[in-house]
Amino acid sequence: MTKRIAIATSADWPDLLPDEVSLLDAFRAAGLEPEPVVWTDPSIDWSAYDAVLLRSVWDYYKRQVEFTEWLGLLDKSGVLVLNETDLVRWNSDKRYLLELREQGVAIVPSQVAAGACLREVVAGLDGQQIVIKPTVSGAAFNTVRGLAGSTELDQAMTELPDDVYLVQPFLPEIQTAGEWSLLFFDGEYSHAVVKRPAAGDYRVQHMFGGAVAVEEPTPEILESAKIALSAARSQPTYARVDGVVVNGRFLLMELELIEPYLFIPEHPAAADSLVAAIAARL
Repeated sequence: MTKRIAIATSADWPDLLPDEVSLLDAFRAAGLEPEPVVWTDPSIDWSAYDAVLLRSVWDYYKRQVEFTEWLGLLDKSGVLVLNETDLVRWNSDKRYLLELREQGVAIVPSQVAAGACLREVVAGLDGQQIVIKPTVSGAAFNTVRGLAGSTELDQAMTELPDDVYLVQPFLPEIQTAGEWSLLFFDGEYSHAVVKRPAAGDYRVQHMFGGAVAVEEPTPEILESAKIALSAARSQPTYARVDGVVVNGRFLLMELELIEPYLFIPEHPAAADSLVAAIAARL
């Protein structure tokens, strides 16, 4: 019997992101039956599938409690989830970066702060350009950048919701050299791109005008990305390692193990690589 694969997506992309529709053909070519399924649909019987692949569940950080409950539902159903639910839970809060730092991974310097402590942390960085982002977020959601101690940043902080935040230095290298994204399937390196923000911005996401270029990482960058990936709690079926090179050293910005954009249009073979990694887990 053909194995059924639920490709979990959001209500915004019920038929999958257009850039990832090629995954359907790749699954069928491998003898598997793929089906895009909205993760918030309460009528879905997840146990009817042989595996659930998380893809464009891009609203998970706005529905964190519901998402966590859904992961629990998948656990109870006994279905294979990729990436595995424990790894997804761990990766959903950016405080994992501090855990990786303890393991020797070079990360962008980060402090965690909540409530009144946020202003205390920012006060200690007076005069520095910084970035403040929620520990559970995506796509620059509720992220602000500014000069610590300035009226403008103080006002921006006033408008932030009560939450737990990462406070990091702003790295100007993102605006010049750009931010690296290296893709891995079952631990094997696949391809890489460099993302650069629009002029005058610092956000590399395409909705803010960011641009992408396929580039080959140096051996040093690739090795640093592999070290970061190996520090994860378990080996993911798919992963994207994001980072920036500062003074010749690759600093990890994020380890994307939940719903990373895979840059399939820039590297079409990635669809087959992902499906092969999933087939190996079945």
